[in-house]
Amino acid sequence: MNTTMSSRERVLAAFEHREPDRVPCWCGASTEFLAKATASMGTDEEAFRQRIGDDFRRVTAPWVDHGPPLAAGSTGRSPFGVERHGIGFGQPISHPLAAFVSEGIDPAERMRAFRNWSWPDPEDVDLSGLRVQGKAWGGKFAVLGGDWSPFFHDAIDLVGMEGLYYLMYDDPDAATFLFGKVMDFYIGSSERIFEEAADLIDIFFIGNDFGSTMGPLFGPELYERFFSPAIRRLSGLGHARGLKVMLHCCGGYRPLMPLMIRDGLDGFHALQPNCAGMDPATLKRELGGQVLLNGAIDTQTVLLEGDPALARTETLRTISIMAPGGGYVAGPSHDWLLEETPLDNVLALYDAVAEWNDDPGNREHA
Repeated sequence: MNTTMSSRERVLAAFEHREPDRVPCWCGASTEFLAKATASMGTDEEAFRQRIGDDFRRVTAPWVDHGPPLAAGSTGRSPFGVERHGIGFGQPISHPLAAFVSEGIDPAERMRAFRNWSWPDPEDVDLSGLRVQGKAWGGKFAVLGGDWSPFFHDAIDLVGMEGLYYLMYDDPDAATFLFGKVMDFYIGSSERIFEEAADLIDIFFIGNDFGSTMGPLFGPELYERFFSPAIRRLSGLGHARGLKVMLHCCGGYRPLMPLMIRDGLDGFHALQPNCAGMDPATLKRELGGQVLLNGAIDTQTVLLEGDPALARTETLRTISIMAPGGGYVAGPSHDWLLEETPLDNVLALYDAVAEWNDDPGNREHA
């Protein structure tokens, strides 16, 4: 039996497919859910995370917006100048480059518009609090860092989703340029973050949603031309600093997973078992020896619509599938527990993980 590990040691063992002392835990939650949970429990966020056994912590470096005042109704602006509204990160109010991907636009005019767009400067990322954040965890927890890098979503924000798909087929050179300019910012941003504090970070955590409930949003051919270069750049940047690289990706994207593993990803986060191709047992059997699998405890129906008894049962069932042989982190099937998620169901999930871990018979096979 392994000696007791720190959270950091436990997570890194899982990434390396070594047997940990316990199955690691993950919890991602919205600000609204955390406010509800801490108020209900009479505690603060750190005490809540310790109560549920979260093995991860995160450091952030915010982008500083030097743009003009926001338009009426806007709740924020992306680094690429797209204003948004709505709950959380919201939705784009408009797609400012969409007119240049419409039918009849001369490709040279389109490229001029893309080149002349006000592209963000990585120097506008505020590094001032990074080392303080990282040192606060004292090497105890597995620390996530680097820019989230949602390059697919930012390209959609700029030209619209339909426009981006047409662009990839009708003017692939312009699509390549667009993705490249978005990626230049994210690579520059994370390079600065890692220059400042890579020694305090363990995992380069990035996010792009490539799947829907029914399957991937694009096939291997489009992935190879437009997405593989970005994943390779991000993976290479993290590995050059000695970091593991984990992608948050929603939906069903099973056909793309081997390509992304080839391109350097070390982990897939928040696997959604109710999406096409994402059956936990199949993923474990086919990919479990190649990559860390994180999540797969159903948020959509079990946590949102179920009760604590169901949350416990499904958690224990999922861990029994995913934990043997290592390479698994237990957590919900999405990175963002919403405010409406019943707190009792969430606590039941993490109590079930602890129950699994406290049974010596289970630990011997994990």
